Amino acid sequence: MPVQKTDKIWHNGKFIDWDDATIHITAHVISYGSAVFEGIRCYATPQGPAILRLPEHAQRLLNSSKIYRMEVRYSLEELMQAMVELVRVNKMPHCYIRPVVLRGYGVVGVDPSKTPIEVYIACWPWGGYLGADALEKGVDVCVSSWNRMAPNTLPAMAKSAANYMNSQLIKMEAIINGYVEGIALDDRGLVSEGSGENIFIVRAGTVITPPLASSILPGITRDSVITLCRDLEIPFQERSIPREELYISDEVFFVGTATEITPIRSIDRHVIGSGQRGPVTKTLQDEFFGILQGKKADRHGWLTLVKQPVAAAR
Repeated sequence: MPVQKTDKIWHNGKFIDWDDATIHITAHVISYGSAVFEGIRCYATPQGPAILRLPEHAQRLLNSSKIYRMEVRYSLEELMQAMVELVRVNKMPHCYIRPVVLRGYGVVGVDPSKTPIEVYIACWPWGGYLGADALEKGVDVCVSSWNRMAPNTLPAMAKSAANYMNSQLIKMEAIINGYVEGIALDDRGLVSEGSGENIFIVRAGTVITPPLASSILPGITRDSVITLCRDLEIPFQERSIPREELYISDEVFFVGTATEITPIRSIDRHVIGSGQRGPVTKTLQDEFFGILQGKKADRHGWLTLVKQPVAAAR
């Protein structure tokens, strides 16, 4: 999906023009993939634009940075305020927000300790990640031949650029073979996650998702869905899932910031359930989007409102 240019990008505490947000070809991140990032959605609500679970995303960005020994000189509150201001400055009614912490220009070599840390935040309009009809009709996916990283190799709990080289292999293989997305297994052959999404199954009314030990990213939307299951008194389990259990599940769905809650209608040409969005998936979608659209109370304080009018760019 092409990135749509907006006006300003936040860089190290200042707003700069979109076209000025460049890095040098010898920056450490180019050769060594030394970046961590986030993906955050801002939704249009009756009260104006609202960023979904902003504190949790900002904290995960700092957690990822800490794992990779990247010292960010901005506090959680400063990063959150920067994202709110960015949406305001760009006059976005809704958008996708992408903060990136990277190792910049100055040192070449595997040791990054003397490399400057740069922080960028961009935002732009973004629609459905897996297709316009995916939320209702579902998607056809496959189990990838590529596994997720084994524990103690690359840290799956960090949302790092390097991890997404693995994701690219999963995604490209799926698309080349006629699927929309791929499901990766972990190093034990158990279900892990999609290339950029967590996964849930439903069996006999119980919602099940793999644990963090299955080399998954601790997804913010994953946490939201678990919370909604508790709210709605839907039985829930966090446990290992063997590959073959996918095929005999009543429902399977992806969750993620970009994906939101997307049903899966087939896996490896096995039809899942009735081959269409199941009742549990729809119930969770209705509750999730009801909160985001202001039709249901924001009882967990998930939305950070972006107050208009737009502040002056700095």
